[in-house]
Amino acid sequence: MKQTSEWMALVLILFMACSPGKENKSPDATPGSLSEAAMPEWAADATIYEVNIRQYTPEGTFAAFQEHLPRLKELGVEILWFMPIHPISEEGRKGTLGSYYAVRDYLAVNPEFGTLQDFKDLVDACHEAGFKVLLDWVANHTGRDHVWIDEHPEWFTRDSLGTLLSPVPDWSDVADLNYEQPGMQDAMIDALKYWVRESDIDGYRCDVAGMVPVAFWEEARRALDSIKPVFMLAEDEGEKALLNKAFNMNYGWHFHHVMNQLARGEAGPEEVKAYVSRVDSTYPIGSFPMQFTSNHDENSWNGTEFERLGDAAKTMAALSFVVPGMPLIYTGQEAGNLFRLEFFEKDEVDWSRPEMQRFYASLIDLKQENPALWNGTAGGPVHFLKTKEGSSLLAFTREKENNRVLTLFNLSPDPVHEVVNCPEIAGTYTDALSGEKMPFEKETEVELDGWGYRIWVQP
Repeated sequence: MKQTSEWMALVLILFMACSPGKENKSPDATPGSLSEAAMPEWAADATIYEVNIRQYTPEGTFAAFQEHLPRLKELGVEILWFMPIHPISEEGRKGTLGSYYAVRDYLAVNPEFGTLQDFKDLVDACHEAGFKVLLDWVANHTGRDHVWIDEHPEWFTRDSLGTLLSPVPDWSDVADLNYEQPGMQDAMIDALKYWVRESDIDGYRCDVAGMVPVAFWEEARRALDSIKPVFMLAEDEGEKALLNKAFNMNYGWHFHHVMNQLARGEAGPEEVKAYVSRVDSTYPIGSFPMQFTSNHDENSWNGTEFERLGDAAKTMAALSFVVPGMPLIYTGQEAGNLFRLEFFEKDEVDWSRPEMQRFYASLIDLKQENPALWNGTAGGPVHFLKTKEGSSLLAFTREKENNRVLTLFNLSPDPVHEVVNCPEIAGTYTDALSGEKMPFEKETEVELDGWGYRIWVQP
């Protein structure tokens, strides 16, 4: 759904306070505790890719998207997250085509995209090519003509006159679900199980997951894992208890905004260090954030990464691949898409600028080839190096077993020339992107252009 992290935080606080049907009574995440949400092995080194079927091709269909699988395989992404594929409600519809997140039927496919068999064929093709598939799921609300509204009117939140309520006033095209209704929860879990069982998908990205009780998600995770091990992504950052048993990964909204602030000159290395410390101290062990410079909300409502980040766009993309968490690429980023994609209308990505494909492919290779950068406990911790006080230079290492990655980022538009103190990591490194050898002494002099960065690996 449309949001910024600060706006969503306020929405969640107000919503949880005012909606007893969705009161969250689960305990908070315990720092240092081990997440019980098992991560499938295939997610350890993965990069996730968000697929916007409507805007991907002129046809906007599953079959047309399937033609892009070889290119995405070459790019190196391993998890394909499909935005909601369900029929879109017509009542209260926004724009001509409506929001993907106003679902009319959880057990059907949007006919604009194709048929159920077309989707099953696409999932099969993805699996044959080595991809895993996540389906976007909207459990907090439905469209205003969802099949449940007539069949089970008691499953929806209503005012004293019986009028359907939206969870947020701006979301006028959707109706809030009442999680005090056990029958609704059972039906929702049955619908989640349906797509794993019938289409063999590998997990879910769950829309506004923090607006749904943690206990529901924990029960849903148990039900899904009984069919096959799944991977679960929560569109949430504030409710860490979601990561105890239900979800493997949440949104790194805070770091996304730190990167925007860095590009505007409103933050520096200390804010990056504080964020990494925050992840270390608040996330259950084994869980991790998803890092991104764009997604469907950001692109459509707040601007492309080039609008928001300017000359720092590539720098922040690279940073999102080396800090803790799984990096995300949104539809068209690998084509250097310069446009905000329409959300409620047909639009189309401009695929005529393939140079960014090589850029992202090099970052994905970097992540896959270096276990120090892997996700969760599969990767290594961050160790920040000493730099000059007040410097714009961010220097840190990550190490796992015999693999060490050394990164230097100039987080400003001005060149930087200074000495980095790194006695504990002295040795010879290989530039991960150019192959150049570089010796690091106990004190090493470094030069970087504005927004410049270097990433070295050892051995």
